Amino acid sequence: MKAIVQTGPREVETQDREKPTLESDEVLVKVHTAGLCGSDAHAYKYDGGYEWIPIPRIMGHEYSGEVVEVGDSVEGFTAGKKVIEEPIHDCGHCFQCKNGQPNVCQNFSITGMHRDGAYAEYVTVAPEHLHAVPEDVPLRQAAVTEPISIATRAVLEQSVTTPGDNVLVEGPGPIGVLVAAVADSLGANVLVSGLDQDAVYRLPLLTDLGIETVNAQSEDLEAQAEAHTDGIGFDVVFDSTGHHTGIGTAVDHVRKGGQVVMVGIPNDTSEVAFTSTVRGEIDVNTSYGSTWTNFEQALRLLERGEIAVDEILDTSYSMDDPTAAFEAFLASETCKPVFQFAD
Repeated sequence: MKAIVQTGPREVETQDREKPTLESDEVLVKVHTAGLCGSDAHAYKYDGGYEWIPIPRIMGHEYSGEVVEVGDSVEGFTAGKKVIEEPIHDCGHCFQCKNGQPNVCQNFSITGMHRDGAYAEYVTVAPEHLHAVPEDVPLRQAAVTEPISIATRAVLEQSVTTPGDNVLVEGPGPIGVLVAAVADSLGANVLVSGLDQDAVYRLPLLTDLGIETVNAQSEDLEAQAEAHTDGIGFDVVFDSTGHHTGIGTAVDHVRKGGQVVMVGIPNDTSEVAFTSTVRGEIDVNTSYGSTWTNFEQALRLLERGEIAVDEILDTSYSMDDPTAAFEAFLASETCKPVFQFAD
């Protein structure tokens, strides 16, 4: 089978690999579409915190596919079933797992990092990590269930966003775009801020989705925030930049009594003056990963057509030239590139 394999820092190539062997307690999935995200890009560069990933490694954890074979002891799945995987596997027995917080499991493992992943024509997975895809959801769209689940957790569970709220989303990367889309689906008034590097592809993408944007490098974010909120400040600000300055900017633009939700992981130490945060009784929260429920929420949004997935997906990159997709992603020339392994 064809597989996209990382062979070194900033080195990926398409190789011929043996189809994985099915164990009695596993399901064999024929991969249809697999997405590229920020963590894949960090792994591709072998950034700090990712050097532990064994190389060579078949990458990829966001994907959709069809069950083609099931092990002898597997129940609940049959050949032909459309599925997606929860790629972050919790251990089930640490304190956090037993406390109903599996998204922050102490002993988690990730498909495509701890084990070979889904940038391949076939992948094996234990059935407890699979979700059935609704009949009306195309596999192409279902491939982004995992990042949408991160957005549903951030917006629906970790924030207080309600219809009519004024919401700022900092950073138009894949998660920021999907956070904006989920908040927009609730009826919030959403503004997304980006930088010059986002002005070519990512900010115009959001404009096409009917979501307002601002280039914070070349436009006056303060003036835009003033106009957007009648001078009150945003009810909720999501920081999805992954930059250490994001939290400070969020605190500057949220209203007194409002909320900041950190979704991106800062790339360095953040320095924030919390005096105004305390005096304004601003709620600062975080959101990490997602749970089984968030995946189901994502699938329901897809089923209802609430997320304009076809506009967000970029299918112009080939699995035969994976480097082009990674480099374009890092240059902000695309937002959600996907590799298609089946028609």
